[in-house]
Formats: sequence, C-alpha cells, structure tokens
Amino acid sequence: MRVEILGTVAAWRGPTPLDVGPVRRQAVLAALVLAGGTPVSHEQLLDRVWGTEPPNSGRRVLPSYVYPLRKALDPEGAGPAGSVIRGSGGGYRFALDDVLLDTAELDYHADSARRARAAGDLTTALARFTAACALFRGEPLAGLPGPFALGERQRLSDRRRMLRAETAECLVLLGRHGDALDDLTALTASDPLDESLVALRMRALYGVERQGEALKAYASVCARLRDELGVDPGEELRRVHEAVLRRDDVRLLGRPPERPAAPPTARPVPPPPARSRRAVNDLPGVTGRLSGRARELGLLTAPPPPDAVSIATVDGPAGVGKTTLVVHAAQRLHTSHPDGCLYVDLRAHSTSRRSLTPQRVLRRLLRSLGAPDSEVPNDLDELTAAWRSATSSLRLLLVLDDAVSARDVAPLLPAGPGSRVLVTSRQRLVELDVDRRVSLEPLGTDDAVSLLRQLAGAARADKEPEATRELTRLCDGLPLALQIAGVRLQTRPAWTLAHLVERMTGDEGRLGELNAGERSVEAAFTLSYDQLPQRLRRGFRALGLAPTVEVDPLTVAAMLGCSPADAEEALESLVDTSLLHQTRPGRYRLHDLVRVHARRLARTAPTEAATARTAALGLYLDAGRLASDWGPSGFPTGPRSLGSPFTDWREAENWLDTVGGELPDVVVQAAALGEPDHACWIAEALCDYFLRRGRYHECRVALEAALSCADRATERRMDPALRNGMGMVDSYQGRYAEGHAWFTEALRVSRANGDRREEARALAGLGAVNLNTGRGDEAMAQLTTSVDSSEKIGDRWLASTALSFLGTANQLRGNPDAALDCFRRSYSHVESEGRPHTLSRTLACIADVHIDLGNHGEAGELLHRASALAGQSGSPLLYALTLTRLGTAEAAAGDTTGAISRYRDALSQHGLLDPLAEPHYNWAEMHIRCRLGETYAEAGHPYEACEQFRTALAVPDSRTHAEEYARATEGLKSCTAD
Repeated sequence: MRVEILGTVAAWRGPTPLDVGPVRRQAVLAALVLAGGTPVSHEQLLDRVWGTEPPNSGRRVLPSYVYPLRKALDPEGAGPAGSVIRGSGGGYRFALDDVLLDTAELDYHADSARRARAAGDLTTALARFTAACALFRGEPLAGLPGPFALGERQRLSDRRRMLRAETAECLVLLGRHGDALDDLTALTASDPLDESLVALRMRALYGVERQGEALKAYASVCARLRDELGVDPGEELRRVHEAVLRRDDVRLLGRPPERPAAPPTARPVPPPPARSRRAVNDLPGVTGRLSGRARELGLLTAPPPPDAVSIATVDGPAGVGKTTLVVHAAQRLHTSHPDGCLYVDLRAHSTSRRSLTPQRVLRRLLRSLGAPDSEVPNDLDELTAAWRSATSSLRLLLVLDDAVSARDVAPLLPAGPGSRVLVTSRQRLVELDVDRRVSLEPLGTDDAVSLLRQLAGAARADKEPEATRELTRLCDGLPLALQIAGVRLQTRPAWTLAHLVERMTGDEGRLGELNAGERSVEAAFTLSYDQLPQRLRRGFRALGLAPTVEVDPLTVAAMLGCSPADAEEALESLVDTSLLHQTRPGRYRLHDLVRVHARRLARTAPTEAATARTAALGLYLDAGRLASDWGPSGFPTGPRSLGSPFTDWREAENWLDTVGGELPDVVVQAAALGEPDHACWIAEALCDYFLRRGRYHECRVALEAALSCADRATERRMDPALRNGMGMVDSYQGRYAEGHAWFTEALRVSRANGDRREEARALAGLGAVNLNTGRGDEAMAQLTTSVDSSEKIGDRWLASTALSFLGTANQLRGNPDAALDCFRRSYSHVESEGRPHTLSRTLACIADVHIDLGNHGEAGELLHRASALAGQSGSPLLYALTLTRLGTAEAAAGDTTGAISRYRDALSQHGLLDPLAEPHYNWAEMHIRCRLGETYAEAGHPYEACEQFRTALAVPDSRTHAEEYARATEGLKSCTAD
C-alpha cells in the first residue's frame, strides 16, 4: 500500500486507488501517518485535527473516522490485529509495515541527492533532486483542516522550496543555466529577500549571457534590503555581483573562459567551421499559468538517457490540457537541445484543417534542417531514411502534437542520441515504445479553483466561493471547460459566477454554455467520438445511459446484448481513446462532461436507448431478487428473469457488493428517467440485501425514491410493498413507532387492494413491532394470522419469518414446546433455499430454547452449525451474536476456555461494524463483553473480568441499555468484592 500526502491526501493498493473519504477523515489519516508509527493518544488526535474547537462528543467521535479508514485501507479479512490502524492504549497507531509513504520516498531521494552532490556526482544529484520534487503533486496536505495539518503543510512546503533551490543549483553547476532560470525566477519572486536564491539566479542569468539582467537583479534586492530591513547585502551576494562585473567565468560558471589565449609558442588553432544552418526554434510561446501539473511537468523534464532518443507521450481526453503541458515542458527543455526545437501540429482532431500525413511532416522537418526542396524525396521510406540520416548527429527537441496513432509517429522520430520527443494524443499509443507515459486527468477541485480564479479574477471569484467551486464541478475540472467559462465571465463583467452556474443547469445548458468562438467542449468530444468505429460508438452512447457512475462489463453486456468478454474489449478500447477512465480493474467511468455528451448522443437513437436502459435496470432487478433471502419466488409480480448472467445468489450478491454505494442511485435514476415500475421493483428487491448488511440509510433512500413515483407504477401492489419495506427499515433501527405507522398504512392499502400477500407481510411486521414493544397478545394474534395467510398463498419466506417471530413470542410466554414447533416449521420452509442468513438465524433460535431447557449439548451442536452459516452470510452483526450464543452454550457446558475464544471472535466481528450506521452497535458490544466478563470471572480471572465490565459500562449511552448495564454493574461489583 502507498499513502501520499505531498498533495491531496491519497492512498493506493497496487494500482487501485482507495477511498480515504472527506477532508476531516483525511486529516485523521495524515495525523496518524505522520506520527511515524508511534501511538497517538485520543487527546492528541483530537487536538491535531480539531484544535481549539473539538467536537461536542469528544473522543467518542474518533471511531466514526477510524472505522471507515480501516474499511478502505485494510486488505480483505485483515481484522483488528492486522489493520493498518491499530488501537494502542487509549489511542491509535498507524502500522507502517508494508506501507510506502511518499514522504519516505522524498527522504530517500533527497538524502541520495545530497550524498551524490557531496561526492561530486552532479548528474546523479540532479536526477535525485528532480525525482524528489516530482513527488509533490501540489500543495502538501491540500485542503486539510486543523492546526497540525497547517503546520505540516508549511513545513513540507518549505522543504519543497529548498529542494527546488538545490535542483536549480545543480543545473547551474552543470552549465544548464536556462533550465534553472524558470524555477529560480519563481522562487525569488515568492521570497525576494533570500540572498542565496538571488545569487544563484544571477549566476544563471550570466550563464545565458544576460549580464545586464543579473546586475538589475542585484540592484533590486539591494533596494529591497535597505527599504524593508535597513541592511546591506551579505558577503556572498556581493562577491557574485563583483564576479558579474568582472565577467569572472571561473567564479560564476565553475570553468575557465571558453577561448583562452594560445601560448606564444603554439601553432594557431583554426576556429571551428561555421554551422551550415541556424538552429531552428519554432516552439509556440507559453501563455497563462500551468495549474496542477507540477508532477507531470517534472516527469517530462526529468533527465533522459544520454545515449538514446528519449520519447514521452501525454494522453488524455479532449480539453484536458495536453498541449499546454507539453509546450511548458518544451520551453524548459529548449536550452538543452542546441541543434533545434521543432513543433508540429499533426491535426488529428482539427475542425478546420486536414490532418498531416507523415510524408508532409517529414518534408517540412527536413526543410527546417536546411535541406533544399529539390533534395527532399517523396517516398515515405526514402523520407524516413533521409530524416534519420540528417538527425543522426543532432540533439533535437521534437514536439508532435495531437497524434492519432503510433503508425503516424514512428517515421518522425529523430536518430540523434540525446534527442527528445514529446507526443500528445487522445489515444494511448500502446504500440509505441516510450520512456515515459503521462496520462492526464481533469484537475482536482483545488487546482481547478486556482485556475478559475486566475481566469475570472481572484477578487471576483473570492466574492462567491461556493459558486466558484460549483462552477469548477460543472466544468468537471477540465481545463478547456474552465478556460471557456473564464472567457464567458471575462467578456460579461455584469454576470456573477452564480448566474453562470444557473445557466449551466441541465445537460443542454451545461454543454451549451461551454463554447466561445471556435472553442467548444462538445465539439472537442464530438471529434473523438466521430473517429470511433461503429461498434464503439454504440458502446459509448450506452455508457451515457448507465444507471451508475461506474460501470462494469456485465452491465455493458446487458445494455449491448453481447457477451461480457466483448463488452470488456469495447470498454478497454474506449479507455485507449481517453473517452473512458478505468478506476480499478473491472470498473470504468466517464468523466462528468463526457457522460453528459454521451447522454445527448444516446437521445438521438431513442429506440436503442430505451432497449439499453431497460436491459441495465433488468440486470439490477435480477441481481437484487436473486440475492434476497426471499428468493425470486418471493416477488409475485414484475418481469421474470430470462437468461440471468448469475448462476446463484452468491454471484448476484458479490456483484451487488462491487457496485457499492451507488445502488440507491439506480433507483433514483430509474424514477427520474420515467421508469416507475423498475424503480419500485428494484427498491423492493434490494431491501433484504441492504438490511442484512446494516445499510439502512441506503435502503431508505432507495425506498423513498421508489415511493415518490409509486403512484405512476402499473402495479398497485408496489405502494403497500414499499411501505412494508420502510416499516422493516425502521424496525431494524429500533424506531418502532415509525415502523408501526408504516405497517399500519401498508395493511390499510393492501386490504383496500385485496392484496393478501402484502396484507400478510404487514401483519408480520406489526406482530414483530408489537412483540418488541411488549404488546404480546396483539403480536400473537397478528403473527398467527400472517402465518396462516402466507402458508395458504405459498410464500415460504414470509411464512418462515412470521413463524420465527411467533416462536419468539411463545418462548417469551414460557411455552418452549410451542416455540420449538414454530422454529422447526420456520426452518423447514427455508431449508431448501439454503440461504445462510435465514438458516443461521433460525437454528440459533432453536438453540436458544434448548439453552433455556438446559440441553446445552444439543444447543452447542446447533450453534456450531449456525455460526458456520452466519460466517457465510456477510452480516458481521449476525455472526457476532451467533458466536456469542455459542460461547454462552459452551460456558454453560463447563468449557470456559472455548467460550472465551468465541466471545473474542465475536468482538472481532463487532469491530467490523460501522458505529454510525448500525443502531445496535453499542448494545451488541455490551452484550458480548458482559458475557465475556462473566466467563472470565467463572474461570478465576477477576482482573480480566473487571476490564470487560468496565469497558461495557464505558460504552457511549450505556445506561440506555438497562439490562446489559445492570449486568455489567453487578459483574463489576462482584469482581471487586472478591
């Protein structure tokens, strides 16, 4: 794993980016990482992240930041002991084993560079300093709040500045004065009173024969020093000034004058022959400021291999700033290529001019080197040979802008060792062998805001900070879009940024506003689209209709009606064209503006679009129904699956897991696109999947979106079905009054519709609520009716669920035989489906009755089976509680060692829960720790027992869980009395 803080905080596992969450969570991660593996106490962490304004909940807020970080950073199955963030005596410690920090890499390069410089190896020192500077991807710890981040940001920024100065010093000592000037000019502008930097800049200016500017720089700093500090320049700066006045090459350049006088007795040496041509430099001028591309610029300008032609490619979507980056890089490199700097626009995506063939380009390049037209051949092979011959002894810089394929680039490569070629393309040019590949993505939020402030004016943008950030979001961080938005604001001074944001609402407005003269974001995208083969055009249009931001081959295969292998091949081809971005293996996404363009194109083929959209929604419906414990037969209406790609419920569940947090968006988009039936069906299908995983908020969002359009659905069943779903969410979260209201309304509507199935579900829900709120008589009546109805209509899952609740009601009333009968009937209804969650829960209920009856051996056997099934269910809460029951059975049977082990395993599973999302989080921890404490006490370990009881009592809001609180209090009293 790699963690980066020298810019926006980021983390990677191999090539896969990890989600480190919003800025406050990033600040927690940075505070732990920068502690260097030493523990950080809760108080220190609060102080470093929140400073003088800690949250009201104090240290209790920390798990809500640490848990999602563990979930994002830890490899699958790591557990608390293997987590990169480990609890450590009232705090946390970041385990640095097998973790690469970019700050550690920075230390390595900087130390290596200084050792090489001390040994006189300036070339190696320069390479190491350049590598160190390239690690900075912008402002360190960008955007992070808190005093600790502020201090570290300043420290790292100062270090970056020092490294840039040391890099420039190496360039000067190596005689590459022009290369050093750009950075030295920026550095001295940011700190004009730093005499060492001014002295170094004066030497660089002298090295490129700008003696006058060097003297002006000295006069300027002298005036500043006198006016602002009242002092004269130091001795070193004065010596450099005197050396410039005397033209002392040895002092300034580290070498004697280039043409020393010949000794009197030596034969005169004839001057070298004059060049037959003047070196050409037709690079475009640099305009504007390059924003957010420091790392990429460092890669392109890093020292090349001295004995070969160096080739670097820059690819990315239209408008991402490839040309701007390469021109900036070329301007930095031009002094290192004395034989010429050549620029060719290959026009692969020009709207007004035809693209250039390799023959035309080669003829032009040969003429640039002085070849007469009469000596330039016409045949491509002869032209290529002539070009290679002409460049074999030259050190050239060649920029090939907007290439379409490697086939067009290969003949244009020069042959002279030390030459460098920079190529831009919207394609990946995978057939071209290169030294460096740079793939540009749209700018991050901070860099995009910085560019927009420059374009629109800082004062104007700073008056509307929220509108500024929203405008950068609407422009998707795309430099071309930001440039056009900036032009719109420049030419319309009466507009506010909020006004432009309002004009960009909706797909039409968003792309419609992003054009200025001949520059247009949509036109740039269209040129890329028009060059696609027909099969990829259809695939691109389909991506605009995908119900989630990220897509996978299975979704695209459904939309295109092809195999997943063919869909993956199409997706990979679109990645190579830079129209599509691969976020991680098997997952792809369109950038926002590209998605808008794809959606607009899809609307031009409405029949194709409707087919693709319905197929995608059908895939999610199939997956949800198959993954649900209800099973496909538990959904009485809606389309039946025809050739589902999932072989069983496990495959469907795993696929839904990969979609992650975007699942509610599928329902929201279906409702927004006028697909109310699919919105309702999918929300209902996902309900059980969400609830088993404790994803209550996502379940609620999906059901609410479906309910908003249920009155437009063709099936009257969906209204009470969705209300039953909302009742289940509230019941799972312990919101029994709200759940009762939903079930009551579902019962009313279902009876009005004559829908016996939804009526039975509503009765089961009401029975469960009444059972949990102490209204046992009502619960018994409602559950009995639900069982009878569900068995008559053949809904096995509903019958099993109602029987489970009825069994619990009988158990609470002291009727163990009736409870066992209910639980066994419940098990028989679902046994054939083989769903581990339902089977585990039912077996555990049967075991509970046996524990009450003193049949501990039989209970243990049942709970061993139940815990194995719970481990397969994907529900940490169910697994933790089942292990706790097993521990209780083992403790009752006299196996305290085994019981302690079970309770420990249960706590490990509990640690996987989200404390903010799981309403039973605190109760479950107290429940497990109380039983662990009691077992420790029984085994003769009072100290360990006390620790468990104290920890249980320290759980937030512990007093609200009266039974467990009393148990922990009594246990602690008993231990301390002994």
